Amino acid sequence: AGSERCGNAGCALPAAVDVQPACLGLYCGRTVLSVNGSVETYGDCGVCPRGQRTDDNKICRECVGSPDLYDWLYLGFMAMLPLVLHWFFIEWYSGKKSSSALLQHVTALFECSIAAVVTVLISDPVGSLQIRSCKVKKLSDWYTMLYNPSPDYITTVHCTHEAVYPLYTIVFIYYAFCLVLMMLLRPLLVKKIACGLGKSDRFKSIYAALYFFPILTVLQAVGGGLLYYAFPYILVVVSLFTLSVYMSASDVESFKDLLVRKKRLVVLFSHWLLHAYGIISISKLDKLEQDLPLLALVPAPALFYLLTAKYTEPSRILSEGGNGH
Repeated sequence: AGSERCGNAGCALPAAVDVQPACLGLYCGRTVLSVNGSVETYGDCGVCPRGQRTDDNKICRECVGSPDLYDWLYLGFMAMLPLVLHWFFIEWYSGKKSSSALLQHVTALFECSIAAVVTVLISDPVGSLQIRSCKVKKLSDWYTMLYNPSPDYITTVHCTHEAVYPLYTIVFIYYAFCLVLMMLLRPLLVKKIACGLGKSDRFKSIYAALYFFPILTVLQAVGGGLLYYAFPYILVVVSLFTLSVYMSASDVESFKDLLVRKKRLVVLFSHWLLHAYGIISISKLDKLEQDLPLLALVPAPALFYLLTAKYTEPSRILSEGGNGH
């Protein structure tokens, strides 16, 4: 129609536009090959390079943001898991007569702390305690391998990449450093100081770590996205459950029972810290005037237990039931 209106006189036709086929798939994108002023040249539709993710226009863009508070809390939770397990198995296998437990606890803390610092330092930007990251938008960002498109239902276009860079892989790097440092430091330490244990028992905490590190790795690989959204609630529930189990197993029924042994106070305050960590993660401290008062609820479960323990003692319930008959 345009050519009919122009007739034989001729008119300026619009320049040809290179229309590329649509980029299918939720996470497939085109990489930027070159930039000439405001004009960008794109490659074929495919997987984005590491450290990039697709924007709304299916173009691979470099991650230039930094983790927010919730992201750091998630990384802190994943960093705490091996440390808490180290402490648990050290305490489990040390025995009551061993004086080496405290030093092993400190060594485990040192190993995990050094591993965390080194992991952050080697992350982009290298040598800085800051991290360049992509923003997590939804749960599917953690499982891009499930969204590779098949345009003809035969050929699959593989677009799997770390859309949540580096929150997924940085945990694996941290676990690797934890394992290496443990194997370098702990056997020599245990061999020298664990005099109160037999030869077969002194290395059991290390053997336990050789089991739980692969389990943690699989947990992150399969459930990393689920843990990202659920870890605050898991932390609150587990901290409440383990505290009640510990106080029940230790026959703690009053405040006086807590003051008898310093170890009980250490366990109590450790659980309070975990509980507070969970509350902060849930609230994200978006509104300080509303969220900070929630921390006053941290001692509430322990206080409730101590106030009601004497009324739920099994021996008392059995005796009162016997008297009733």
